[in-house]
Amino acid sequence: MNRSVHIIGSGFSSLSAASYLAKAGYKVTVLEKNDTLGGRARQYKNMGFTFDIGPTWYWMPDVFEKFFADFGKKPNDFYQLDRLKPGYQVYFDVNDSITVPGNLDAIYKIFEDEEKGSSKHLKSFLASARENYDIAVKKMVYKPGISPLELVSKETIARVSQFFSTIRKDVRKNIKSNKLIQILEFPVLFLGAKPSNTPAFYNFMNYADFGLGTWHPKGGMYKVVEGMVSLAKSLGVEFVTNAAVDKIVTDSNNAVKALQVNGEEIATDLVLSGADYHHTEQLLDNNLRQYSEKYWSKKTFAPSSLLFYVGFDKKIKNVCHHTLFFDTDFDIHAKDIYDTPKWPKNPLFYASFSSITDDSLAPEGKEAGTFLIPLAPGLEDTEELREKYFNKILERLEKLTGQDVRKSIIFKKSFCVNDFIKEYNSYKGNAYGLANILMQTAFLRPKIKSKKVKNLYFTGQLTVPGPGVPPALISGKIASDLIIKNKS
Repeated sequence: MNRSVHIIGSGFSSLSAASYLAKAGYKVTVLEKNDTLGGRARQYKNMGFTFDIGPTWYWMPDVFEKFFADFGKKPNDFYQLDRLKPGYQVYFDVNDSITVPGNLDAIYKIFEDEEKGSSKHLKSFLASARENYDIAVKKMVYKPGISPLELVSKETIARVSQFFSTIRKDVRKNIKSNKLIQILEFPVLFLGAKPSNTPAFYNFMNYADFGLGTWHPKGGMYKVVEGMVSLAKSLGVEFVTNAAVDKIVTDSNNAVKALQVNGEEIATDLVLSGADYHHTEQLLDNNLRQYSEKYWSKKTFAPSSLLFYVGFDKKIKNVCHHTLFFDTDFDIHAKDIYDTPKWPKNPLFYASFSSITDDSLAPEGKEAGTFLIPLAPGLEDTEELREKYFNKILERLEKLTGQDVRKSIIFKKSFCVNDFIKEYNSYKGNAYGLANILMQTAFLRPKIKSKKVKNLYFTGQLTVPGPGVPPALISGKIASDLIIKNKS
């Protein structure tokens, strides 16, 4: 008889694990507390506009290809994927922006035009980044985080100094232009940490940016969710929505025996949680929790976010699909996130105008705009604060891009710390999990296999390999491999 696995949550890591476990012969049921699947990657629709509530960037396409190939499929069996050209735009001041092209030769020219000689340094930097990418993605990130020896290889030994230097030092060694520095330091924000705290080895994110490019699934990132759900269902996975897990029930030997779902007990042989790690442990009796409140309070978390989903009654000018507004001091904003948590006075922000690329996401002649301000988790979150910061970024958008957009707003919806807690049981309302700093890498992250409860496993952004959509897919594979290997 096939063993039963109940997976808590339906985010990318859960969807990934569900398919691998079903393929291996397990009877898999995914339990989602909300009324739609996808976890943080849900969708919001209003008045003919469509928004991705969560992730909007499609990077590292090779990871998606590898996932689907494990089931004899390709991404384009489920969704249409297009490379963005240009990849994104960065604003530094009024009428002062750099648009990052969709190919390397054009990127080298952009750098050389901005700072003579910088293209030579960029080529060298990206050569190292590509080597690190191959080592990281092909050899390191699929490790289960059990032993420090997982990080030891001839390649990592040769690069050991890169683990004790930082992206910031590496980037600034040869590049002097502050604009180019900010563009090179930007990708590590996907790792949820400051460039000054991120090991130089993580420059592989720059290869993911410039080398592999920025892509868009037609219809939005939710099309990836739908594709993964379709694959999982074809393998026999059952999905149950509006299924809130209240408790993980164990027997006298501290082994999982059931889940309490909406007050009803459901027997299971094994539980894999793709929900927030801290929250999942709250579903256990206190003596069965691996990590204390003190442990979590000392961890460095990636940011939370204040998000706005805005429908405009006209097309927005002088912006790209992905547009970054770096017209304020990043170091000051970063201190407000990581060092002395507070609402930033002048935050950097990001905007996605996905309907520039994809006309299916907004009515004809109109624009769908998503705005994101990174914030420290755990901050006070009120409607007054949300409105204050919306006005701040809208004022800067109008000034920097030279247009009036405020009068063209049809509607707006916000999402912030309180919503991350309510919708996803997120610890302190964080958006991206644990930051990928040196002391929270690989075996130093919370474990996939519970040390106290038999047949309880974890997957997702708070365990290995870390935050981001591609790492979430990988985390699902790691967890399922561990379950299969242990014959749980």
